[in-house]
This record gives sequence, C-alpha cells and structure tokens, in this order.
Amino acid sequence: MHSGPSETFVDRLEETAIAVILGLMTMITFANVVARYVFNANILWALEMTVFLFAWLALIGACYAVKKGAHLGVDAIIDILPAGPRRILALISITVCMIFAFLLLKGSWDYWANFANLPQTEGRWFPLGFEEKFRPKAWYEVNDIPMPDFLRFIEPLMNDGDSYEKLPRFIPYAILPFTMALLLFRFVMAAIAIWQGKMDRIVASHEVEDEIAEVREQRGEV
Repeated sequence: MHSGPSETFVDRLEETAIAVILGLMTMITFANVVARYVFNANILWALEMTVFLFAWLALIGACYAVKKGAHLGVDAIIDILPAGPRRILALISITVCMIFAFLLLKGSWDYWANFANLPQTEGRWFPLGFEEKFRPKAWYEVNDIPMPDFLRFIEPLMNDGDSYEKLPRFIPYAILPFTMALLLFRFVMAAIAIWQGKMDRIVASHEVEDEIAEVREQRGEV
C-alpha cells in the first residue's frame, strides 16, 4: 500500500516518537542504576517516568503496527477464499476495528478531559454532546516526577496561577486520547486501502517469512 503525504508524516512522527521514547527509557534506567550502585543514591522519579514512557511506547507502537500489518492475525480461512468474499470479510473486520477504536477514543477522552479542565462527553457508548458542569482536575499531580521549569507557563492557564510541585497528570495522560485518535486514523486508512483493492486483510501474517525468503534469495542461500 502506497502512503500519501499525510500518512508519510504520521509514519515519521510515530517512528521518531518510538525512537525518542526508547532512548529516554534507556538513559533514565542507566542513570538510575549508576546512581544506585555507584553513588548509593536514587533518582526518585525514574521509575514513574519509565512507567509512563513504557505506556506511551506501547500505545504509539500499537498504532504503528496497524500501518505495518504487524498485529497478530489468523488467516487460515481467508487464504482459502476467493478475492470477493475475502474482501467482504476484510471490510467487516475493519469496520469492527474502527468502531472499537472510536469507543476507545471516547473513553480515553472522558478519562483525560477533566484532568485538563475540559468537559467529558455525554452518552454511554457514543458522544451525545459535552457535559455542562464538571469538576476541573488540572490540579492533580503525578506522584514523583517534579514539575519542569520550562512548563511553568501553564500554571496560570491550568492551575489558577498556583505552582505545581509535581508534573500535572493531564500531561502524561494526554497520550490516551492522542493515540486512540491515531489508532482510529490508521484503521480508516486501512479501510480505504481495502475498499480500493490495495489490501485484502488487516494484517499480513506471512510478511516476515516473505521478507526472510527474499533476503535469502538475494544472498544465494537455499
């Protein structure tokens, strides 16, 4: 499947984010090990930061895996079907995935919104509007990560001018609605590709085997 300009930009965004997060996790963990075993000290916020980064990595990686067809799938049935029924099953599957991603987006927004002084949506399954009254929770902080000085500009905007001692929760939690929107975008792009006949399934379960076989052929291996 060929990528358009928007997909190419999102690809680079995801790849860069994954690389940066992996690098930060490695650096923070290494620094904490050195501090503990060499200087008999401890970076108090290292564990919580690593947990947040790992969650970010998993969520972004899940979206990127949709693009690359890297999610696990069973194709024993669709491989024996002709092109027409195979395409119908793919469209049914991607429709279910889009509905699921949309529900995740609604749920993640509702969980994060009040932490960012924003209204949740009304409606149990699908948004029917935004709540008129809610309790702003932007003053909630994480447990250990200190507030960086370069983010102090948000205090008058989000915390009535009061200083944050720790990082406000709405910052790390913002990854939830962002990645769920990205996941929905990925599924929509996959649905378009299936509709246009560029794909016949959501996952490519034999893609790795095909690539290994191609490399072996290039090297002249049997």
